[in-house]
Amino acid sequence: MFMLSARRMLHQSYCAVFFLSLGMVACSVNQPSLTRKDNALIGQVRPGMPAIDPTNAIYELPVNANVSYKDVVESLKSVSEGMNFVNPANFPIGEHLKLRGVDPQGIKEVRSFCNLSMGTEIILDHPEFLVFAPCRVALYEKLDQDNKLRLYIALDRPTFDLKNIKHPTERAKKSAQELETKLLEIMDRARKGDF
Repeated sequence: MFMLSARRMLHQSYCAVFFLSLGMVACSVNQPSLTRKDNALIGQVRPGMPAIDPTNAIYELPVNANVSYKDVVESLKSVSEGMNFVNPANFPIGEHLKLRGVDPQGIKEVRSFCNLSMGTEIILDHPEFLVFAPCRVALYEKLDQDNKLRLYIALDRPTFDLKNIKHPTERAKKSAQELETKLLEIMDRARKGDF
């Protein structure tokens, strides 16, 4: 009886070690990655734009060298209005830094954009998403790879923000993806000075 009980315990120990080892190997081999479903929940970029990094909330584009800050601002206004977006607020952070005696080291500002026909589903299904509204586009200058001050335009991606909502609805996901795609188009056209 004792031998049978000892064998059973030994067998159970071997099984536990085997499954523990298998779990450790599986964990070490399976690196975190996006599933096909998660990967689909990003905006779509236009031809010639860099791919979206799905692990980063920020999508950044350099403004074309021949396009001025004023051109970008005018383009943002024209293109966004043509796509039924409103620009309810701007925050000229650089100007506020100057008022405090701080050199902003170039342009630093945030512009907000809203299109309720695209974002309504997200807000109705998940009112807490309002903390991310309206959508924000930043214009700023920073040193590029040649150590020259260059103008950039960047977006806080709505599909990335939606990851902070537990169990988002399918229509909220679709809405965030559509909103992000349109904002990426606005950015791409603005960096080229399109109207």
